[in-house]
Amino acid sequence: MKIRTASISDLSAVTEVEAECFPPAEAAGRASMEQRLKTYPDHFWVLEDEGKIVGFVNGMVTDEMHLSDDMYDDASMHDENGAWQMIFGVDTVPAYRKRGCASKLLTYVIGEAKKQNRRGLVLTCKDALVRLCR
Repeated sequence: MKIRTASISDLSAVTEVEAECFPPAEAAGRASMEQRLKTYPDHFWVLEDEGKIVGFVNGMVTDEMHLSDDMYDDASMHDENGAWQMIFGVDTVPAYRKRGCASKLLTYVIGEAKKQNRRGLVLTCKDALVRLCR
């Protein structure tokens, strides 16, 4: 498996993965994903298995220490020089869950944030899933 930054050519694939991973009311739509890919592709990491995207992590960078709901759909809030790497979601398609994919992605993203001298990462997580984020 390989981790790389995403590009606009990944739009359909990441939108499909997002739809597989989240209920319709919570999943980011195609327009939101497109805006993210165009604005901060270097903060959108995909995990591929034999060329197929099986998971991803994405989020903007900001000086805000807390993730707010408006950040999800307003890519203009991204500040490449910001102190905090926001994480909007950790997506892994169901067939690849419980295989260490999310951990591999997050470990990679943490390393990238350290290289970029970020103060930290902020990950939103449902209460029932917090145990998976430790």
